[in-house]
Amino acid sequence: MQVKVEKGEVSGMVSVPSSKSILQRYIIAALLAEGVTELQNVSHCDDTLACLAAVEALGAEPLKDSKPFRGLQIKGCSGKINSSAVTIHCGESGLALRMLASVSSLSENKITLTGKGSLLNRPVDFFEKVFPLLNIKCNSQNGFLPLEIQGPPTFKNISVDGSLSSQFLSGLLMIFPFAKEDHVIEVKNLKSKQYIDLTLQVIAAFGIKIENDNYKKFFIKGNQTYKACNATIEGDWSAASFLLVAGATAGSVTVENISADSLQPDKAIIDVLKSAGARISSNKNSLTVQSPNFQFPISFFQPPSSNLKPETSNLKLQTSNLKPFSFDATDCPDLFPPLVALAVQCKGTSEITGVERLIHKESNRALALQQEFSKLNENLISIEGNKMIIKGGLKLKSAVCDSHNDHRIAMALAVTALNVEGGIQIKGYEAVNKSYPEFFTHIEKLKQHLPPSH
Repeated sequence: MQVKVEKGEVSGMVSVPSSKSILQRYIIAALLAEGVTELQNVSHCDDTLACLAAVEALGAEPLKDSKPFRGLQIKGCSGKINSSAVTIHCGESGLALRMLASVSSLSENKITLTGKGSLLNRPVDFFEKVFPLLNIKCNSQNGFLPLEIQGPPTFKNISVDGSLSSQFLSGLLMIFPFAKEDHVIEVKNLKSKQYIDLTLQVIAAFGIKIENDNYKKFFIKGNQTYKACNATIEGDWSAASFLLVAGATAGSVTVENISADSLQPDKAIIDVLKSAGARISSNKNSLTVQSPNFQFPISFFQPPSSNLKPETSNLKLQTSNLKPFSFDATDCPDLFPPLVALAVQCKGTSEITGVERLIHKESNRALALQQEFSKLNENLISIEGNKMIIKGGLKLKSAVCDSHNDHRIAMALAVTALNVEGGIQIKGYEAVNKSYPEFFTHIEKLKQHLPPSH
């Protein structure tokens, strides 16, 4: 399917969905827990639904949900993973796959993990290197799905490579507390350290304690038990980053339901926006980002529940004066797409490091970004080794672009379209259902200066 995003100013408020990264960690920990875990501020997206279906197949019992659900109760299985041989479908969620592979090994019976779409092209050979160290049987199809797992594990001290993805390590950290004795996991070349912080934060809410020695060694006490908990899932900084870039490049956007105290790596978008010269103001759970030359009446902002439509006659967005930036996105690679959308509106050349982290995403994001943005101007993006170079301030032309079935590519193109005369036609725009189904609705309402529904 296709959608066309036309050029236009944006202004208003948006409440972003809950962090699917944090939510999936809670759902998986709830599977392992004793008792009923209750989660609030639960947003509906494809990855969340896939993860929920997977833990149900492994023995969890969802007790309450709605569509789109805000509250969710999950009765755990106390680490006693479904004893019958089952197939677990992870949809297109790489996080669910990588963490549930370890969790599945707690069963004595064979469990097959599979998925669809881009997940079928993402490597799983890591498990074939590590799981045999724990006497876990593991077979893939030449390093790809489907993946057969059969435990139980024989826990011991191990050393793993963390360079491909921190999600593999997160799965191991979740199951090692079930060991009878204490153990150490040594890690080399760990990327995306803050995602490990998120994992440790979530399992700590279930009473699990793990000592982190500078991300090189993790000391795990044995005989620990996951205890059910109540939690409210914070908003998603990955989703918020696109809206904040929209504000910086095309008007003014206030994003609600995000925490300034979050451990999410993509919160680093604030530093880049400041470096580029965007105007930023914040409250406890919201952040407003404006283009440097955006002006609006003092009475512009209204509460989300207000039926008042702001006067737009005084709204004015002149040519962007955003400055180019340099940023290392190695530990937050999901920021690449919104940062590219920001960089093309900056006057000068911006550089983003960490291209090597983009190969095994929903698409090869480095090539996808270069290919699609070259349709707007062939001189926009070049790649030199591990660095992406973006020439900003160039004239962009209307084009038909492809999302590559990647939610973040679709969102980056949509934000860029706000400054393209004639707009951008986006094929495969429905890819946003993976993380943010309401994204295009929110963008259009911001263009109309209306408060989107929560």
